[in-house]
Amino acid sequence: MSRRVVRQSKFRHVFGQPVKADQMYEDIRVSKVTCDSSFCAVNPKFVAIIVESGGGGAFIVLPLAKTGRVDKNHPLVTGHTAPVLDIDWCPHNDNVIASASEDTTVMVWQIPDYVPVRNITEPVVTLEGHSKRVSIISWHPTARNVLLSAGCDNLVILWNVGTGEMLLALDDMHTDLIYNVGWNRNGSLLVTTCKDKKVRVIDPRKQQIIAEKTKPHDGTRPIRAIFVADGKIFTTGFSRMSERQLGLWDLNNFEEPIALQEMDTSNGVLLPFYDADSSIVYLCGKGDSSIRYFEITDEAPYVHYLNTYSSKEPQRGMGFMPKRGLDVSKCEIARFFKLHERKCEPIVMTVPRKSDLFQDDLYPDTPGPEPALEADEWLSGKDAEPILISLRDGYVPIKNRELKVVKKNILDSKPPPGPRRRHSTCDSDFSQPALEEVLEEIRALKETVQAQEKRISDLENKLGQFTNGTD
Repeated sequence: MSRRVVRQSKFRHVFGQPVKADQMYEDIRVSKVTCDSSFCAVNPKFVAIIVESGGGGAFIVLPLAKTGRVDKNHPLVTGHTAPVLDIDWCPHNDNVIASASEDTTVMVWQIPDYVPVRNITEPVVTLEGHSKRVSIISWHPTARNVLLSAGCDNLVILWNVGTGEMLLALDDMHTDLIYNVGWNRNGSLLVTTCKDKKVRVIDPRKQQIIAEKTKPHDGTRPIRAIFVADGKIFTTGFSRMSERQLGLWDLNNFEEPIALQEMDTSNGVLLPFYDADSSIVYLCGKGDSSIRYFEITDEAPYVHYLNTYSSKEPQRGMGFMPKRGLDVSKCEIARFFKLHERKCEPIVMTVPRKSDLFQDDLYPDTPGPEPALEADEWLSGKDAEPILISLRDGYVPIKNRELKVVKKNILDSKPPPGPRRRHSTCDSDFSQPALEEVLEEIRALKETVQAQEKRISDLENKLGQFTNGTD
């Protein structure tokens, strides 16, 4: 890689800096599951981290302000019966998070603004459709309640979380394990990488492959791909000599790369994080102790090396804050949440500027929390660009909005064809009156629990007001 030519760029001097020790999140047992996911998801309200958990899978959700040592009894989100492999915050509701697990299910959770007293065990909705472990989930960037999941059954499913229904299943497109899936800016196309060494660009609504590239990188290790500006595709992979590479591709000419650069020799898969507002790609390798960043432009060599943030400790995973969660008064253009073995360390990327005024050139309008489309509109063929907001006065997170799931009456639709699970013979011995009695008891218990939860919530709010008043 040639780095001799001095090129004019406002991002040439971007530097990374870890926060002070008291602003880290300590004593978190980060998951040791073998999976190439990032293990961490962040939004302007919370940081969520997949953690070690006995008897099932769990992740911890911490308010951003709750730094320092985390209580070992801090409530977890526990509902999966096997390890959690991926988590992703909803871009249109900062209190809703989805989780994918080895138990073949996807669960969607409502996280309260206050810290709950007990573990959260009841998801808002459970999505069942995969036959093997689910390792990838990703929310649609512009349509409300549309969630994508991909599993080790080589199947990509799109869900409407608002109804708990499967919208689309892309089942004959991948012949092997799917490594990663990414949306384009308006959510009209998907890019996927697969163990069969192909990168595919898919129109999910037409259920067809628009473009395909075999062996963008010659090596056998996993490839990653994301959409960048102007519909181009950025890939990371390995050469035949196991050197890590990055590539930039144009959909109109998928045979030859616009740029292909070799970086170093290392085993870690490079996770790319893209900031569309600045056209910077950050590359974080699992097991690496550095973050490299590159600017993508229309001038040769198209992918320009900017700098490397280095530290001593290797990273187990990485979270990437959306633009609206950054501190614009300090010219912060990215914030990472680096996972160590027992802690989470925020790393701030800053553009050095002397002025304290709002920097328009660093912060163009960025996607906000409002969806541009409903799920049905998107499914019918509509596309819409994200609804943008200005960060001039900073971003204030919206208060908790409840995710409402309206399930359609299952009696209205015929049962799906195929083998049904055989019911046990003891079911027939259960008399109707006895069953109604049990259901009545369950209803009464649910009402009692809900009443107690409301009472606890009210008391916590009162206590919060009282403590705020005494400070």
